Amino acid sequence: MKQTIYLLALVAIFLTSCGDTGNEPVSAFKMTVPTEFAPVAVTFENVSEGAEAYMWDFGDGQTSTDANPEHKYEYWGTFTVSLTAINGGKSVTSQQNLTIKEPIRSLVEIVTDLGSIRIELSNLTPMHKENFIKLAREKFYVGTLFHRVINGFMIQGGDPDSRNAPAAKSLGQGGPGYTVPAEFRKGLYHYKGALCAARQGDQVNPTKASSGSQFYIVHGAPIQEALLGQVQQRRQFQYTADEIAYYRKAGGTPQLDMDYTVFGYVKEGFEIIDKIATQPVSGTNPDRPIKDIKILAVNVIE
Repeated sequence: MKQTIYLLALVAIFLTSCGDTGNEPVSAFKMTVPTEFAPVAVTFENVSEGAEAYMWDFGDGQTSTDANPEHKYEYWGTFTVSLTAINGGKSVTSQQNLTIKEPIRSLVEIVTDLGSIRIELSNLTPMHKENFIKLAREKFYVGTLFHRVINGFMIQGGDPDSRNAPAAKSLGQGGPGYTVPAEFRKGLYHYKGALCAARQGDQVNPTKASSGSQFYIVHGAPIQEALLGQVQQRRQFQYTADEIAYYRKAGGTPQLDMDYTVFGYVKEGFEIIDKIATQPVSGTNPDRPIKDIKILAVNVIE
């Protein structure tokens, strides 16, 4: 009987020690922030000691168990980053504050022979933003046309083949010789006035990469909430109540959401979009305005 009690005591001691194995770890990390403005991908260097596992909390609702993660902050603000180092039944947490600043606004002005349109480019789509600014500074768009106009849908330009193009010439296939990877972002939707990247169809472009230069500006039509429901079901994402309300108020083309990259929004010149969208179009070259609508300049305003 005494031997049995002694064995049970040994088992209890063993189980207790197993539940609390390991020395207390040390939690510590460093951060590499390429730029202080959002959006930015931050690299975290784990310099903890004596840990078997890790839990990161990036302070924006996202977590990771990677030892040395990289995390992209889409928005600005001050975030408390936590790293919990775990060894057996013991864990220690360290924290640092990370401040990401509001991005600098990037405005461009598209000057046409019907008037000017001012657009703010989105910092959430940096590849499209940088590419558009690059082409603008190179005067790539000067003399090109709004070659495709569909009232209630959109106005499209940016094809270099449209420069001095005869009336019978088919347009819409030209570009700078490269594409831009898709940058679909929740919250960047096809409201009226959205600046979006044109692209080739899915059959020849399964990654949905954008044209290197062609773009369209949404003219759009009034939206019924039932259509938004269909889009959400088809694309497997949810609009917020504010986004639904804005679509109902402003109109747009939600059927293109999360399928074509939106990379900016018109701030001034909605009446110019209306003028261009309602121009008479050709019967022999569908959707091309009978009278050429030229882009005289694209100015970068910083």
